[in-house]
Amino acid sequence: MFIVYQEKKGIEYATLTKSIRKGATVSKEYINLGRVIDKEKGVYQNRKRGVFTYDPKTDEYGICPEDIIPPKVVKRGEYYTIGHKQHSLLVLRFGDIFFFDKFLKQLDFYEIIDSIPYSNKDTLHALVAFYSLSSIANYGIQDWYELSYAKVIYPNAVLSSQRVSELLAKIGKEESKRAFLSKYCEFVKKCQMQDQKGDFGLSKEIDDAILIDSTGLPNDIKMAVTGVNNHNGNISVEVRLIYVVQQKTGLPLFFRYVAGNVVDSTTVKRTIEEMKGLGINTKFALLDSGYYNGINADILMDAGISFISRVGTNHNIFKNAFSTLRKDLESKENLVKHNSRVYFIVEIKVKIGKNKNRDAYGYFCLDTTMRNESQKRINAELADEDMEEEKLYDSMQSAGLFMLVCTRKVEKQNLLGLYFTRNQVEEIFKIGKGGGKMLPICVESEETFRGHLLITFITSVILKVLMDRLLDTGYSPEKIFSVLQYQIVQIFPKYLLTSEPVKKMNEIYSQFKMKCPTTIEYTPSEDELKRMCAVQQNGA
Repeated sequence: MFIVYQEKKGIEYATLTKSIRKGATVSKEYINLGRVIDKEKGVYQNRKRGVFTYDPKTDEYGICPEDIIPPKVVKRGEYYTIGHKQHSLLVLRFGDIFFFDKFLKQLDFYEIIDSIPYSNKDTLHALVAFYSLSSIANYGIQDWYELSYAKVIYPNAVLSSQRVSELLAKIGKEESKRAFLSKYCEFVKKCQMQDQKGDFGLSKEIDDAILIDSTGLPNDIKMAVTGVNNHNGNISVEVRLIYVVQQKTGLPLFFRYVAGNVVDSTTVKRTIEEMKGLGINTKFALLDSGYYNGINADILMDAGISFISRVGTNHNIFKNAFSTLRKDLESKENLVKHNSRVYFIVEIKVKIGKNKNRDAYGYFCLDTTMRNESQKRINAELADEDMEEEKLYDSMQSAGLFMLVCTRKVEKQNLLGLYFTRNQVEEIFKIGKGGGKMLPICVESEETFRGHLLITFITSVILKVLMDRLLDTGYSPEKIFSVLQYQIVQIFPKYLLTSEPVKKMNEIYSQFKMKCPTTIEYTPSEDELKRMCAVQQNGA
């Protein structure tokens, strides 16, 4: 078995020759390895396998080393065609990518991304930009790259579907996740957000407070962690993604995922242990009712973590409070105003934990706005069906009620502000599932799924910080990208020429102290020079 090399039109190709013996007869089999990319490392490229390695000593094919940059594929024809639409290769989408690149440099965030052990940083940076800026599926990343300024700032990116899958699988390894989170946690410690939360009367104990919540990622991928989930009556086939978010800044600290059929309440202990293993320490946690039970109360308190959590209406703590406190709840001394809404709150002492032997504080609450909305709905339902008077009365009495349990005494005026900061987790999930590209899941294996989750975590962080910087401006990340994407650059022999930014574009650049250049120094590729020459000749 040996490899034969031959050159055609200045390009070297390789053919594998194998000798096959059948009895006394020996025949030869010829296998086309394709174009030689790196003879020393045994890297080849053909249509069937893409870019790959081959070792004739072991007769094994392998994944191309990440630092290998194959020759750029030259698009034939006058235009770059996607579907039925033709695009000029001498004009690039510019504004949104230019802004994104400058913003990451302002945050020094490339340094954090580069902590991920992947050799071709241009590919990694381009993938993060694509996830943040584009709504199209991953298979369209090559088209996005070829027609945008991304190919100028990330010139060595390799974004074929094969290489993107290999990248996701590589960075999805546990070592990559830990390397990134270690560097990223340093960023969180220094990051100052405009929407920084106060201490709600809990002094420094709240400084490292965390929010824990999960969301479903529906998919039809054949993975061991894809399972049937029943979440509040909604049934789907999904993976459960858990985020731990810093309460003070609203920034996610780390993520993990579990099978779709795993119940939220069973994940607390392992989430806390993984946090500790990653060096993320906390003294206070905010939880939703899906995480609260006696066992988890013991786990948190044994770990020295105080917490506040809502308890479900079917829990004994709520039932006991309802039977003893509901009658006198709506009295003057219990009234609390929060965010232009009226609440009534009563504080009591409760016993929590598996054996109900731990002291805590219970807060029996009535949201009058929610109560009024619920009663309107109940009245509407009465027109359609007969409801027993006792059931009707109980429904009217329980409308708008909820119960909070906290291991620390919190003043009623601070209670709701503290608890409702947990909405920041929902905000992060909304960002991730929107601009952060969590969904749809365009991968084929659990290995690439893990890499996908890491990239979506990164993009969610970037978009969250950007959203914070846009407070009180009337802009959102989606809006500024939709405005800036229409600014283009034209390619000329020695430079790029940007189009004139309109008023809204100038406002955005000014807000972030960025200056849009008129021209940018640039050396066109051989293909671009040929296209420019062809245009001039046709014009003449």
